[in-house]
Amino acid sequence: MAEEQSTAAGTHVPVEHQEATALGLNAGGWVAIAMLVVFAVMIWKKVPAAITRALDGRIAAIRSQLDEATALRKEAEALRAEYEKKAKAADQEAAAMIERRTRMAEDKIAAEERAAIDGLRSAAATAATRAAETLIVEHHGPDADAKLVSQTIAELPSR
Repeated sequence: MAEEQSTAAGTHVPVEHQEATALGLNAGGWVAIAMLVVFAVMIWKKVPAAITRALDGRIAAIRSQLDEATALRKEAEALRAEYEKKAKAADQEAAAMIERRTRMAEDKIAAEERAAIDGLRSAAATAATRAAETLIVEHHGPDADAKLVSQTIAELPSR
């Protein structure tokens, strides 16, 4: 933008500023040259190659970490499968143990029932024997016994 300068007559004359230059280049030209110099020095010192090597190293490290993570995941999955298998086996073993204990209890109950039945039979036989003995003693004397023996002998087939 042009500035105005007053003259002695009171008129205003526009004044133009000239842009500063050095060796015929303005500030934008010098910035462009500086950038070219920086890029040239970077290429000359092989900075892009160094950056590429650093990035390649970082990529290799990341790949290594990913491979390690994959191996750890596989190991974790194998452990999980092993523990699931062990848990299933433990559940089956617990069920089998419960079944064995149930069977043992049922066998013990059945044996106790048989023993109780045998005891009742024995007690009933003993009671019947005593009752028969008491009846025989009360109702049969030596005469009745002699009569029964004679009758039994008479019923035997003769040879």
